[in-house]
Amino acid sequence: MSDSFDPAPVPIRTAATVMLVRDAVDGDSGVEVFMLRRTSNASFAAGMYVFPGGKVDDADHATELEPFCPGLDDATASRQLGIESGGLAYWVASIRECFEEAGILLAERCDGLPLDLDDDDRHAVHDGSLSMLELCRRDDLILDVSTTQYVDHWITPAGEGRRFDTRFFVTETPAGQEGLHDDKETVESVWVRPQRALDMFQGGELMMMPPTVKSLRWLGAFGCADDAVAAGEAITDPPTTLPKVRTDVDGNIIGVSMPGDEDYDSL
Repeated sequence: MSDSFDPAPVPIRTAATVMLVRDAVDGDSGVEVFMLRRTSNASFAAGMYVFPGGKVDDADHATELEPFCPGLDDATASRQLGIESGGLAYWVASIRECFEEAGILLAERCDGLPLDLDDDDRHAVHDGSLSMLELCRRDDLILDVSTTQYVDHWITPAGEGRRFDTRFFVTETPAGQEGLHDDKETVESVWVRPQRALDMFQGGELMMMPPTVKSLRWLGAFGCADDAVAAGEAITDPPTTLPKVRTDVDGNIIGVSMPGDEDYDSL
C-alpha cells in the first residue's frame, strides 16, 4: 500500500449480488449455483469467482419502476434492508445485474407468453442505452422481485481502494434460462454445487472473497432450490458483516480479519 494512500475518503458504494440457484441436474438432491469469473483486468475482485452483481445505479431508483415490481414496494423493501427509503432499487439492481452479467432475466411477460431474450437488449442494458424501466414498458414485463430474497449484508473493509455496501439475495433461476458470462466484465461461467466450489477454493483452483465462501457454505445445506429460497424468505434481519484488513509494518494488506477472530477488535 502506498504511503500516500488515505482510506478515509474512499466512498462506500451501494451494491447488490444475487445467488441464482437451481436443482442439481445430475439427479441427486442438492442445488447448483451460477458463478462467474471476473476478468483479471477488473478494478475490483480481479480474477475472482463471484455471483452476478454490481453497484446500484441511479436508474435503479426510478420511482416509475414500482408498478413493474408486484409483491414488493419501496417502503417494504426499505424496511427489510433497515434503511429509510430506496430499498426497492437493490432488488432492481440485482435483476439488472443478472441480465447484464449472466444473460438471465428475472421477469415475466404480463401476457403470459415466453420471454423473448435478446443479446442486443442485454448489451444495451449493460451500456446504459436501455434502462430496465424502458425494457419493462416496451415488452410489458413485470420483475420477479417477490421471489428474490434478501439474505446477507457485507461492507468492504476500510483500507481497500474500492468499498461496497452489498446486499446479498437468493432466487431460483427461471426454467429454460441457462446463463452465460458476458466476455467483458466476466470471462468464465459455471453451474456448480456449493461444496464442489468450496473444495476447488480450498485446493487453490478458484479464487473467492469471504462473502462468497460464506454464501456457498449456507447454500450447501439445502436439498433443492425451493428450500434455499424458502430459507432466504425466513431470514428477517441479516447481520451486517464488516471485515477488517490486516497489514504489515509497511502498511501492506496481508489478510482479512473477520468478526470473532482473535485480532478483530484490536485492528
